[in-house]
Amino acid sequence: MRERQPNRSAGLGLVLTLGLSACSLPNFGGPAPDLYTLSPKSTFAAELQQVDWQLVVEEPSAAKGIDTDRIAIAPTPLEVKYFPNSRWADRAPKMVQTLMIQSFENTKKIISVGRQSLGLRSDFVLKTELREFQAEKGEDGSTTVRVRLNLKLVRPSLGQIVASQSFESVKPSATEAINDIVAAFDDAVGAVLKRSVAWTLEEGQKAKPAKEDR
Repeated sequence: MRERQPNRSAGLGLVLTLGLSACSLPNFGGPAPDLYTLSPKSTFAAELQQVDWQLVVEEPSAAKGIDTDRIAIAPTPLEVKYFPNSRWADRAPKMVQTLMIQSFENTKKIISVGRQSLGLRSDFVLKTELREFQAEKGEDGSTTVRVRLNLKLVRPSLGQIVASQSFESVKPSATEAINDIVAAFDDAVGAVLKRSVAWTLEEGQKAKPAKEDR
């Protein structure tokens, strides 16, 4: 396995060039694509809300254009293409779910957070929709990355949405090179994760169930 780091600091996006078998990722006899992943948020404000409840983070829903492991770029507002020799290490929604869970864990402000598949008995469920997750070309030839996530915080015991919000971040890429574009994705995702985690903890604490309801 070859490992190549983007021209970024150690905490940012990683590129992994993996020799994958044909059964795991077909390449029709060509070289395996470079695989990229992003980093969870690890730094938060000191006054971040401390909570005493449990959270399940569902996998985000997403349109087909971004519900894929392919890295999307929009040359125009009505067109979506993909970088030919580069992919995410997982489908974008699943990758964002993992980053979200890791970011909550990194706060050390919540008792328990995980996926529904773990059988966690949660006080809240965080339902999300990944609405934007692509690089975009500007009229001036520049490349930016846009990430937008819609969140709904749900009390499963009541089937009630207690809060809803959207967060978006747009970050410029230093160049058109894929490493710089992935670095811009990492910046944009990090900004959205930071705001999403803080918002969830604050809104959940406002609407937390009474101890006898848990």
